[in-house]
Amino acid sequence: MGSGNGSGKDGGRDLRIVIMGAGIGGLGMGIKLLEAGFENFVILEKSSRIGGTWNHNRYPGCECDIPSHLYSYSFELKKDWTKPYAPQPEILEYLDGVAEKYGVLPYCRFGDEARRASWSDEKRRWTVELASGRKEEADVVVSAIGMFNDLSYPAIDGLDSFEGTSFHSGRWDWDHSLVGKTVGVIGSAASAVQLVPQIVKEAAQVHLFQRSANWVLPKEDDPFTEEQLEYFRNDPNAAQAVRDEIYNGIEAAQAFYDRNAALEMEEFCKGNIALVDDPVLREKLVPDYQWGCKRPLFSNDYYPAFNLPNLELVTEEIERIKPNSVVTADGQERQVDTLVYATGFETTKYLSAIDVVGRGGLRIEDAWSDGAQAYMGVTTAGFPNLFMLYGPNTNQGSLIAMIEWEIGHALRHIRRLVDEGLAWTDVKPEAMAKYNEKIQKDIDAVGPWRAGQCTGYYRSPSGRVVTQWPHPMGAFQKTLEEASLDAFEVEPL
Repeated sequence: MGSGNGSGKDGGRDLRIVIMGAGIGGLGMGIKLLEAGFENFVILEKSSRIGGTWNHNRYPGCECDIPSHLYSYSFELKKDWTKPYAPQPEILEYLDGVAEKYGVLPYCRFGDEARRASWSDEKRRWTVELASGRKEEADVVVSAIGMFNDLSYPAIDGLDSFEGTSFHSGRWDWDHSLVGKTVGVIGSAASAVQLVPQIVKEAAQVHLFQRSANWVLPKEDDPFTEEQLEYFRNDPNAAQAVRDEIYNGIEAAQAFYDRNAALEMEEFCKGNIALVDDPVLREKLVPDYQWGCKRPLFSNDYYPAFNLPNLELVTEEIERIKPNSVVTADGQERQVDTLVYATGFETTKYLSAIDVVGRGGLRIEDAWSDGAQAYMGVTTAGFPNLFMLYGPNTNQGSLIAMIEWEIGHALRHIRRLVDEGLAWTDVKPEAMAKYNEKIQKDIDAVGPWRAGQCTGYYRSPSGRVVTQWPHPMGAFQKTLEEASLDAFEVEPL
């Protein structure tokens, strides 16, 4: 495909592009559009600033679980991360710097949430309806809302009857002090593993309600020394070398696919659990499913927190919530004045988190009745000129690396609209079906993800695994780069 210029400055077609979400995907898309000469775009963001999940998730202890030299844009390496796994404030500061340096902030419109996107077969354009009542017409829509969009709350009787302070970990209430409070934390996965060791330092008592235990690996996360930071700053190749080493290490890991490697991971986790003094408690913290079945977690201070007298692990199922307490199935009632829902996100919705209508009135929830699916994670049949970043079946390794490759794929199609004078491009249903049939077959070949073996956030209600990419990251990059244009139907202007 040609290079294309969407700005209209050279007499070319001036595409109007709407990007939904100013997180990592939306900012990256904006930067690459500017580099390619496309300037007629807007980034719609429902919150008051950029950052996406790193803006919304501000709970104590929030940090990345991929080393930050890789969890960053390839075109903007940061040389002075304070430690291997950067905390949330540092990641958000990094994104602020990137947005300012590459000039995308003027294209962002904050406090403007996209609620609906509908395609007109007659106009051959999209109309994006906003919570404000405004409308945006666009030739191209890019969904950068990702999978961590809608908060997930537990289905527990009496949830709304609680009279104390309650909030989701994804919307932490920093105005509410936990000093001296009795706190109930519902959920024991990614956010809880990070926040519980922090809040137990100030709360009078923390009750952690665990539905199922998680495998939690230790990590090498000592802060970088001043000598190491000087090395990164002064050697132009140092940060890239560390990034390459991390990437190659992740690519070489075969624990999802090799049961022996997974058993080795489980032993590492059990060694971490051994930091818990109480043998009965240790047993309750050992998962009853194999490593890789659910998202592997990382922490050096989660298990030691259970040696503190003010942290209780509760494994009995919650029966109901009362105005000032949590009642478990064994009849025990624990008084709490604060409830934290560490129950994650509706991770399988993707674009269907908003109302989307495509060609011929096709609704996204109908197209995805069996679970979210796309062609190479970026396009979905029946929705022309619509591109998703961090779409279905693209979860693997560093999400920023995966998103950058998706941006490149979307940009090639956007350039094609200009270079070839096309009204729209849309992946053929049969091409998408063939691609997804193979993806699901490959997923079912991965032991921990095999149908019937495990449930969790990977699966849609239908049982279909809609989040995971079942191969190394490099295979995804190659798949996108080798994508055939024959998989797409087009309509000329």
